Amino acid sequence: MDLTTLIEAARGDRPCDLLLTNLRLVNVFTGEIHPTEIAVIGSRIAGLGPGYRARETVDLGGRYVAPGLIDAHVHVESSLCTPRQFARAVLRRGVTTVVSDPHEIANVLGTEGITYMLRDARFGALSMYVMASSCVPATHLETSGAQLDADDLGALAGANRWVIGLAEMMNFPGVVAAAPDVVAKLDRFAGRPIDGHAPGLTGQALNAYVAAGVGSDHECTTAAEMVDKLRLGMMVFIREATGAHDLLALLPGVTPENARRVCFCTDDRHPADLIDRGSVDDLVRQAIGHGLDPVTALRMATLNPAEHFRLDDRGAVAPGRRADLVVFDDLHTLHAERVYRGGHLVARAGRALPWPDRERPPALRSSIDIAWDRVDLRVPARPGDARVMVYRPGQLVTGRATAAPAVEGGYVVPDPSRDLLQISVIERHKGTGHVGHGLVRGFGLREGALASTVAHDHHNLVVVGADPVSLETAAHAAADLGGGFVVARGREVLAEVPLPIGGLMSEAPIEVVRTQLDAAIAAARTLGTPLEDPFMSLGFMALEVIGELKLTDLGLVDVDRFALIDLWVDADKM
Repeated sequence: MDLTTLIEAARGDRPCDLLLTNLRLVNVFTGEIHPTEIAVIGSRIAGLGPGYRARETVDLGGRYVAPGLIDAHVHVESSLCTPRQFARAVLRRGVTTVVSDPHEIANVLGTEGITYMLRDARFGALSMYVMASSCVPATHLETSGAQLDADDLGALAGANRWVIGLAEMMNFPGVVAAAPDVVAKLDRFAGRPIDGHAPGLTGQALNAYVAAGVGSDHECTTAAEMVDKLRLGMMVFIREATGAHDLLALLPGVTPENARRVCFCTDDRHPADLIDRGSVDDLVRQAIGHGLDPVTALRMATLNPAEHFRLDDRGAVAPGRRADLVVFDDLHTLHAERVYRGGHLVARAGRALPWPDRERPPALRSSIDIAWDRVDLRVPARPGDARVMVYRPGQLVTGRATAAPAVEGGYVVPDPSRDLLQISVIERHKGTGHVGHGLVRGFGLREGALASTVAHDHHNLVVVGADPVSLETAAHAAADLGGGFVVARGREVLAEVPLPIGGLMSEAPIEVVRTQLDAAIAAARTLGTPLEDPFMSLGFMALEVIGELKLTDLGLVDVDRFALIDLWVDADKM
């Protein structure tokens, strides 16, 4: 639609395509809720107020209209589905735009994986913007399937208008140390949004991180940490994910004075959460339920992220902006009765409407290359205590402990009676045969094993188990699937979730993937784990940029020291 047509419609000299009447507008500019009418032509809002004519008029019966919701930071791959299937889950909740970081598939397949995500989202009902994945690999302490340097990322941004900035800079030690390769990426994206990832960073190190141009952070776990980062000018994204629950801890830090510097994000959510609880609408609903002003909460999910990412065509209901609109009957339940994206009705009564399937991306190559003849899941025993990773429910940060492991035949064996399980990470991208071994508490398995090719962010094959046979069975079964989740007991596979797209996603409908995952979690529970979603928890045990102890294919990582360390405590004395 040309500008002249929009102007003519705005001044009332041309009939519009759609007129919404009898509504109460949530005005995120002024903080008001006021009656008006909304006239739409093409994908744009022509005007607000009475006197407009349209080919279609919809009486909303006094319901509320807000801008379409925006998720400020999400890894679509964590839905275990393609972008189009992800869209079906979130559109019906009122989410019309997401800012994604496809670093999961980028760490597996590089720019080929990012291009796949962009092409799958192309022409879809959901606006999916991409932040160029800054940490592929996340650090030098892992083996990933690809490497992206500043030139690769710059070329990606130059070739696609949907790539709008640099994604979460997880290598915060590299930023603080002014590592040349990191500085090159920051320089390449100077003047564009640059997202951060700096859990617990304080003092002069945090000053250096912000001075480098990093503008946001979604890793705050306390209100005090959030306020520290807000004081330095950062935008804070409050996260409520499947495996990380930060919302209630951070809400006390939101004030009328700083609320314009806060957004909402889901980061990583599995299908059940997306289907049952929703997306950022869930965060808005929870925030309102815990006392936050409804207009403020909605602004944090609309205008704030739009302004941060310089998406000036959305985030509010105003002339010239995109007609991305969500219709609610109640500002506390936030049940989306109608959702418009670019003036098109894309969801109604809690259901996403059919959308033309114009183009499909080409199939991706296999992402499993394991040199099984060089892989040994046995852990040779040594005298003394071993280091133990301690899983903390609802957090990405682990604790640390030490323990004397059980030993049989000269090898460490799991000891489920002490909740002391073996965890191993097998390199799956390049056939190196690398295997990192560790011990972990907190998973609660009494028998059997779980395996996954979703292991943030390198996405090697991670397996945790209560006995050697189950560990072998689960690991091989996950590889044989072409990637996915597996639950095994002894030599029997109890459940599996195939994820053949990069070992991360399925082409099946999200409802089917949800059913498969529910069955796998139920099978895992029969083996003793009490965890709400043990696969999400397992995947983050391999993320070496969030402390304290993590495990990659190269070994145990002390995140505080940002270095590989020996499994055995006494090795430090040698």
